[in-house]
This record gives sequence, structure tokens and C-alpha cells, in this order.
Amino acid sequence: MGRCFFYAVGTLSLLLLVTSVTLLVARVFQKVVDQTIEKNIVLRNGSETFDSWKQPPLPVYSQFYFFNVTNPEEILRGEIPRLEEVGPYTYREIRNKADIQFGDNGTTISAVSNKAYVFVRDQSVGDPKIDLIRTLNIPAVTAMEWAQQRFLQQIIEALLKTYQQKVFVTHTVDSLLWGYKDEILSLIHVFRPDISPYFGLYYGKNGTNDGDYVFLTGEDNYLNFSKIVEWNGKTSLDWWTTDRCNMINGTDGDTFHPLINKDEVLYVFPSDFCRSLYIAFSDFESVEGLPAYRYTVPEEILANTSDNAGFCVPAGNCLGSGVLNVSVCKSGAPIILSFPHFYQADEKFVSAIEGMHPNKDYHETFVDINPLTGIILRAAKRFQINVYVEKLDNFIETGNIRTMVFPVMHVNESVLIDKETAGRLKSVVNTTMIITNVPYIVMALGVVLGLVFTWLACRGQRSMDEGTADERAPLIRT
Repeated sequence: MGRCFFYAVGTLSLLLLVTSVTLLVARVFQKVVDQTIEKNIVLRNGSETFDSWKQPPLPVYSQFYFFNVTNPEEILRGEIPRLEEVGPYTYREIRNKADIQFGDNGTTISAVSNKAYVFVRDQSVGDPKIDLIRTLNIPAVTAMEWAQQRFLQQIIEALLKTYQQKVFVTHTVDSLLWGYKDEILSLIHVFRPDISPYFGLYYGKNGTNDGDYVFLTGEDNYLNFSKIVEWNGKTSLDWWTTDRCNMINGTDGDTFHPLINKDEVLYVFPSDFCRSLYIAFSDFESVEGLPAYRYTVPEEILANTSDNAGFCVPAGNCLGSGVLNVSVCKSGAPIILSFPHFYQADEKFVSAIEGMHPNKDYHETFVDINPLTGIILRAAKRFQINVYVEKLDNFIETGNIRTMVFPVMHVNESVLIDKETAGRLKSVVNTTMIITNVPYIVMALGVVLGLVFTWLACRGQRSMDEGTADERAPLIRT
């Protein structure tokens, strides 16, 4: 009986070890988990994934920081601008998808992404309806730019001279953000009804959407989950000078496919940037006890390189690294985008303005993604709105102002998973970890039984060496 037990332990240990190695090599349990996730994370009507995509559960906050001009007269005399950052003015974003329609075979889905903004007083430095900001007169500067391009040139020159527009104006934060009726734009509107008489940095963005999207549901391939295939009826853009730069790639940045590999780059299309861009793995993070991959926007995205030459408009007119001229998609307004305080931009942009202090911790755009599910755990989308200004001989209002990229406002759009949602996600992650670790558990049992087998073998050998008292007695006694 003892001998049978001995061999049974040894045989079972060997079988468990062989089985565990086979399971690890074949990735049996990992494949089961992957296939389950691929099957469930699909935009399918009535599913939990669809509901979260339609009505994102995580709170999103937008913090607006304005640059108040402290020396307007000196700037017009050719001195360096001195700017003072004022903010944040914080708004809670209310997001949802609407006008949803599924395409053929359930592989595509069309929708609009609605956004509304609600002011959060206790996370803000003041009242946006009261606080005043002195900044560039963007409608006037834009009108001057239009005149340079022979767009209603004589009419605009006459209007600017008649109404004596200044390069710098003072408005409330609320007006600068959500819009005010501008005198010059109202007059131009008479001749060009397609030009709105109102101006605001976020005018027309509160309670509206940025256009019609067609997404892939991920039904055919999990890697296609929520990828954009059309925006406003187009499969590509037409603003830039190369086909590569005009491509619409990736998701809208709200969702990503599951089972992310840190070696892959993720593409996003933020419509306010008027282009696609990609983010790359930067570091390992932990958010509310959940594992995450941190993805950031590489410096190469806005670098002055041959790959980005197609974003220089007109062709060959590149301003430098760290800035993007988006006037082609902003009705000709000389709007330049960058990261806050010209983070990752050429030093010439930073040194041209007094008050710029680029800092990675405060100005870097990043996304912390759970690699198993593709769910965003924490993120910060940070960008700055600037205006290209220069002295114009036809407009004495510009004085002797230097040619520069002039900061107006920067935005921090952030999200952080709440504890309740993190708790639910953690239970899913822990369950999958247990399942994928089954081979290691089998291996551990095999090792334990192997140790028992070794102990039994050693014990049996010692018993054979020692023998009984009669066996140890001499054969011949005297």
C-alpha cells in the first residue's frame, strides 16, 4: 500500500508539471480570457459596453486658463508681452452620443457626440460673468488677416478705420468663452451672411456636437473597436497638403480597443485639432489599484520634420516645432495650437513671451489605460490656443508689434475613474487574473507533490539503510 502511494504521488506530480507547462506554452486560459473580452467589448445594442459608450459614466472636467495682458501699450511699441495666467475656470462636461444608427451587419454605427458645459464654482478662481480679461482682439486681427488675403479688403479696411478697432480688448471670461456680438463681425456679416456676428473661443460648442461620425463597432475585429471611418460624411480631411496628413485615424479619444500591447501606438482624431495624431507608451501606472499603461503625445507630433511638412500651410510655410497652424480649418482666423506654455515647442516661442513656464507635470497630455479592457482610468488632454500676430503696414492699429505666436488661453480637459467604477472593474481584472494563473496554480501543486515524493523517497532510502535490529545483528555469535 505504501509503495503504491509513493508511486502515485510521483506520477501525479509529473503529470501536473507537464500539464502546467503545456497550458502555459499553448496559452489556453489566456486565449479563453482574450476571446471572452473580444466577444463582449463590442458596440452592440443593449450591452454594457454600448451603454458606457453612449453615456460615459466618468466625470470629465474642463479647466480654462486665460493669459491676461499686462502691458498692451508697450507691446504695440515693440516690447515683449508680459502675460499673467488667470484660472482655472472649471466646467463639468456632460457627454453623450445621440442620433445613433447601426449599419449593415452590425459592423458600423453612426452617431453625434454631444457636449454641454456646467460651471463648477468651488473648483474655480472666480466668477466668469464678472472677472475681466485683457487679451487680443481676435475678431479684429482675423479681419486684418482676411484683408491681407484680398477677402473683402476695401470693406474691412474701411470698417477698421471707421470704428477704430484696437488690437487689445477687455471682456468677461464668460464672453470670451461662450461668445459675444462683435461690432466688426456684425458689419462683415451683412456682406457675408456665412460669417457669424458672434465670437467666442468656445462659441457654438456648448450643448452642441462637432459633427456626424461613423464608427466601427468591433464586431469583425476587436482592434477596430470604436475606430472612426467617417466624419461629416468624409473618410479623409481636405485641409492639409498631403494625403497622409489628411487621414482620419483611430478613435475620438473617449475609448480604445481592449487587450492593448504596450508596443503599439494608438491613434486618435480630436476634431478640435483638425488632424489625427498618435500616442505612445510612456510608463506603467496604477490608478485606484488598477494596472495602467500611460500613453503620452510624443514630441514628434508637432516637430518641424519632413513627416509633418504636410501640416505647413501654405506649403513650405512651417512656423517651427511645437505649434500647429489651424487657420485652414478655422475660417481663415490666424489660430495656432500648441501645448500649454509652449511645452515641447521651440525655445523661440517661449522666450518671445514673458510668463511662459512649460512644465511636464502640468502641461503634458497623457492617457492612463487599463490594458486588459482598454478603459481609460485617468487622462488629461491639454492644449493652448494662440494667435499669430505681426505688424501690418495697412493697419496702423498694429503699431510696431513683433511677429509672434501670442497665447490667449489653455485648457486642461481631465477625467479620473471614481472608486465605485474602479471597484467593479477591479473584480473583473482579478477574476481574469485568477483564470490566467490556473497553469501556475497547477504547477505549484505539481511542485508540492514533487517535494512530497522526494521526501518519501528519502525516507524510504533511510529505512532501507538502517534495517531492523535482527538484520543489524552479526551472523555468527560467540
